[in-house]
Amino acid sequence: MESSNRISAKIDSSYAVASRSLMYGSAVGVERLRGIKIEKRESFIDLCKYYFSEYFIGILFVMALSAYAVFKPAKSLSIPVSFRRFLSAAAKRILDLTVASIGVVLAFPLFLIVAILIKLTSRGPIFYTQQRIGVNRRRRDNRVYSIAAGDERRSRDRRRENNQGRPFNVIKFRTMVNDAEKISGPVWATKNDARITSLGRFLRKTRIDETPQLFNVLKGEMSMVGPRPERPKFVKDLSARVPDYAERLNVKPGITGQAQVTTGYDTSIESVYEKVKNDVEYIRKWSILTDLKILMKTILVVITGKGAC
Repeated sequence: MESSNRISAKIDSSYAVASRSLMYGSAVGVERLRGIKIEKRESFIDLCKYYFSEYFIGILFVMALSAYAVFKPAKSLSIPVSFRRFLSAAAKRILDLTVASIGVVLAFPLFLIVAILIKLTSRGPIFYTQQRIGVNRRRRDNRVYSIAAGDERRSRDRRRENNQGRPFNVIKFRTMVNDAEKISGPVWATKNDARITSLGRFLRKTRIDETPQLFNVLKGEMSMVGPRPERPKFVKDLSARVPDYAERLNVKPGITGQAQVTTGYDTSIESVYEKVKNDVEYIRKWSILTDLKILMKTILVVITGKGAC
C-alpha cells in the first residue's frame, strides 16, 4: 500500500518546463528537475503578440460595438431585426443576380436584332443613358445620434448636391429621336408623343427598351423589382409636392415594380400620386414572394402592352 502511494505521488508531481528556449515545455518527472536551472526569456515580438491578442482586439471590439450603437439607425439596433434584414437583403440580391444573369443570356440575340433595327430606322446612338436617382443610403434622421446636414456641412461633404439619393446612369434602348429634350428640357413622355420613333413606340409598348437595365441590376445600382428611378429634377419637385415620395428612395429602384405593372409610365402629377401609393405599399409589405408575383405580372404586361405610351 505504501509502495502504491509513492508511485501515485511520483505520477501526480509532474511539472511543465521549457525544454528549449522560447518553445513549448514538456512534462517531466520531479527527479529530472534536479540540477536544472529554469530560465524564462521572452522576445519583444512575443510581448507584442500577447498584448495585441489580450488588449488591442478587445478594445477594438468595444469601439466597434459603440460605433454601431451610435451611428446605426435606431430601428436596427435589435440583433434579431438586423439579422432578418440581412437575410432579406441577401435573398433579394440573389434573386436579382439570378434573374438578371439569365435575362442577359436569353436576351442577347434580341439585343443584336434591336440594335440593328435602331441604326436602320433612325439617326443616333443605339443606347440611351440618363442620370437617375437611386437608393438613399444617408438617412441620418433615423440614427440614434442625429447629425444636422446644414449648409455648412454640405459645403465640405463629398456629396455637394443633395439629390436625396445616389445618382447613377440608367441604360435603355433609344426610343426617341436623337437629342429629343435638347430644346424642351426634361419633360414627361405623353401618349402619342411626336418625339418617339416608330420602332421606339413598339419597344416601349413591349418594354423591350428597358431590358438593357439588366446590366444596372448586375452592377448593383438597381433591383429587378422596385420603384421606378426618376431624374434629379423630378425627384426634387415631386418630393416637395407629393406626400411620402421620398420614402421610395429607401430601397433600390427597379426595372419593374408594383406601380409599373399597375399604372404604367408617369404622364402627370395625378399619375404620380397613384404610383407613390403603390410604391409605398410595396416597400412596407415587401417579401420575396411579392417580387416573384410582380415578375410574373410583368410578363403579362409585356405580352399585352398594358400601360405603355
